[in-house]
Amino acid sequence: MSKSFASLAALCASVFVVGTSEYLVAGMLPEVGSDLQVSQGTAGQAVTAYALGVVIGGPVVTMATARLPRKVLALGLMLLFAAGSAISALAPMFGVLLAGRVISSLSHATFLALALVMATSVVPEHRTGSAIATVASGFTVATLLGVPWGSLLGQAAGWRAPFAVLTALTLAAVVLLALVLPRQQAPTASLRDELRVVTRKPVLLAIATTAVGFSGVAVVFTYIAPLLTRVAGFSPAAVSALLLAYGAGSFLGNLAAGKLTDKSMSATLRGVFGGLTGVLAVMPFAAAWQPTAVLAVLVLGLLATATIAPLQGLILHHAGAAPTLAVSVNVGAFNLGAAVGSALGGLLVAAGTLRWTGLAGAVLSLTGLALTYLVLPRAHTASRTDNAAVSTAV
Repeated sequence: MSKSFASLAALCASVFVVGTSEYLVAGMLPEVGSDLQVSQGTAGQAVTAYALGVVIGGPVVTMATARLPRKVLALGLMLLFAAGSAISALAPMFGVLLAGRVISSLSHATFLALALVMATSVVPEHRTGSAIATVASGFTVATLLGVPWGSLLGQAAGWRAPFAVLTALTLAAVVLLALVLPRQQAPTASLRDELRVVTRKPVLLAIATTAVGFSGVAVVFTYIAPLLTRVAGFSPAAVSALLLAYGAGSFLGNLAAGKLTDKSMSATLRGVFGGLTGVLAVMPFAAAWQPTAVLAVLVLGLLATATIAPLQGLILHHAGAAPTLAVSVNVGAFNLGAAVGSALGGLLVAAGTLRWTGLAGAVLSLTGLALTYLVLPRAHTASRTDNAAVSTAV
């Protein structure tokens, strides 16, 4: 086993653990509410608190740790995550659970950003996209398997059990990272350099592309279960099978996009957003007939996470020697996009237009596609465009 493969595998496993935590509570709201004597609506704030911790706390933690050696920082962040998970598992009241969730969330964005940056440092430059996709696949597997398994465990053994298991897995990930990650010196870039990078116009546009483009997926996916049951007429069991297929498609789409990003970041990014715009636009009509609804869900799954590698690659191309804060903010932009898309979808559902959420998603994805032409405006050949991204940004 090569050192680079071992490092990528360890980072991927760690991202799986962190990714599982984000939506773990969502599948156990009745159990949490009953045990801690709060309503399910109040219990759901544990998900909101985590998301806000990622969006707001991530950049703050990244800036505060900008000069620490990378391996030491990775281990420290995972230990912080383990502490938050342990507090959540032992929480005697809801306020303590919220505190544990926020503590865990503070390491989320910084660790994901650090994992992506470290992944690209252990592979040749022409495999950057594949390295990003490999590490990010830990997150897609967390959505596909980690969250459902955690929810099932919580329903069978109590909601505290998944957090206890998560704590143990995090500590195991710390040991694995300590064994296989190469030692890396502290970055030479200062905090001022990191701030200068993240405020550059191309980087801000790339972050906006992430938030706007990903919100298009969230508008539809957040409410895809009622769409499939009410409009397409699927049974709840069939919807569960379709969501599993969606998750498998997301895993494959992410890896495929990584390979394609190695060849052409700009073409992959625009191709994915173009595909998303198309499938979201036809979703209201595809949902009217079960065979086309199945096809639309599968295509959406393939494309939904295919944005990760090219979008993070775009940030890395523009960030130069000070990428960590920019990537951390971009991680937060994915969460922000999910929150905004979910909120917009909720308004549409409340207005009685569940079937037409795809059109709103298509508009947002089309806006993301348009933004890519501002980030990469010149019509060079694919290889020249991708290689020139850094020089045009610095």
